[in-house]
Amino acid sequence: MKNKIPVKSVDDTFTNVENINDILDQVATKEASADKSIGRFMLKSIMAGVLLAIITVFMLAIKTQFHGVNPGIVNLMGAFAFSIALVMIVMTRAELLTSNFMFFTVGLYYKTISMSKVAKIFALCFLGNVIGSFILFALMTGTKVMTPEMVSALSNTVAAKTTETTWHAIMIKAIFANFFINMGIFLAIQSKEALAKVFFIAIGVVIFVFMAYEHVVYNAGLFAGMMFYNIDALSWIDVLKNIIFAFIGNYIGGGIFVGLVYAYLNGRRDDYIRL
Repeated sequence: MKNKIPVKSVDDTFTNVENINDILDQVATKEASADKSIGRFMLKSIMAGVLLAIITVFMLAIKTQFHGVNPGIVNLMGAFAFSIALVMIVMTRAELLTSNFMFFTVGLYYKTISMSKVAKIFALCFLGNVIGSFILFALMTGTKVMTPEMVSALSNTVAAKTTETTWHAIMIKAIFANFFINMGIFLAIQSKEALAKVFFIAIGVVIFVFMAYEHVVYNAGLFAGMMFYNIDALSWIDVLKNIIFAFIGNYIGGGIFVGLVYAYLNGRRDDYIRL
């Protein structure tokens, strides 16, 4: 007796339709928030910036207080510490620019949102993220949390990301950074259990931080910290270079290599219509 092999259609290859529906639902929610409640949208963006900045300080404390321990171990500890920020941001539905790259590219692919709306949301989100970083570091100046050793570590990190690197190195590392971050978020969307979501979100961040890849919002937070603690060491043209090419690279890594790829793999552009 011969077994029959079922004939498959292209539709059978769309394995993550449910996840794409979830992403498009979140795109619509974010758009409504930015259009009809801009204050709330900005507050969520500011909260994301605060969370990134405060965990940045935590990571600097780890790297300085464990000075003398194997550098690889300390770097890994810092990477795990920093992953807490993205877990908190995603689980509280705060608005982080770099994760929105994936979401809104999917929305653009399926034509559920216009390019002008996306540009507006990206601008508001980035502004809010940066404001959050400034608020955190402004508050830190009223404490002794930032030790001289931490300020020195901050200055060295910023120098490595600005004056000591090139634009193409920044862009390539930014592609890798947001590819891993958004891949983790995409996997988390597929997970039903909270712990599984936390694991997938965190693992992408651990990779990007451990490998010292470039993340435009994290970098902007570092620059905000420098403005309060060591502004004279900033090279503004190199700061601008980092922000521009980290932004471009992050969009390619998260928006194109994750958002666009999986949108294409999981449906046709005319499978959805805007109501």
